[in-house]
Amino acid sequence: MLAGATSPRELIRAGRAMFDRWPNRWPNRCAVCHAGTRGAAARICNDCLTRFAPNVPRCERCALQRPDGVTVCGSCLRNPPPWSRAVVACDYAYPWDGLLNALKFHDAIDLAAPLAQRLALALQRRTPSPPAELLLPVPLAAARLRERGYNQAALLGRQLARRLGLRTEPQWLLRTSDTPHQTALPRAARLTNLRGAFAVEPLALAALRDRHVALVDDVMTTGATAAELTRVLYAAGAASVQVWVVARTPD
Repeated sequence: MLAGATSPRELIRAGRAMFDRWPNRWPNRCAVCHAGTRGAAARICNDCLTRFAPNVPRCERCALQRPDGVTVCGSCLRNPPPWSRAVVACDYAYPWDGLLNALKFHDAIDLAAPLAQRLALALQRRTPSPPAELLLPVPLAAARLRERGYNQAALLGRQLARRLGLRTEPQWLLRTSDTPHQTALPRAARLTNLRGAFAVEPLALAALRDRHVALVDDVMTTGATAAELTRVLYAAGAASVQVWVVARTPD
């Protein structure tokens, strides 16, 4: 056990600190094909990135795959989401679904760096306008955070902020109620499930006003969580809200 770590949660935090401090000193194997790599940011080898993370055209509003040349899909023209733009790195399919599941539920915190790197590359290809100046990870309910020991969106936000030279504030968004898991609910129920589930930290309201922000999360399915948080942020005075997500469930 790492020095000073006296519980599983403290061990996770100590390990996370070590990876953050020395991200390129750890020999690894690719998390997909198990070929040898080096460094936390190289946990997915170039061959697997080329094979499983192709650059595909996506709608700028919902981030679903669309034919080349389609900037905004017909669905978003008819019923635009509340955020201004969405950027994702890949579809929620093999191998990304397994890697995100490992990060989210199985303490694979070393995967936060390469997954954030994929999102950073997607952002470089699709430069958002206006540019975001503040990253806000999607929050977890307090009980779920205590159970898991970390918020995977906050880990991704920290890695992404480091790569892009931006500021991240994982405490500014609050989950005020522990709602049932979204994955078990149909789309209409997801929207109802999240009503009133989020708030902005009162001490952050003044600093948030007139800021261009980006929500950071691991997966977007229907967009219900992002939509509710976007409405909360606009009500708090944010100038614009984008959604930056590692993986998008295919249409």
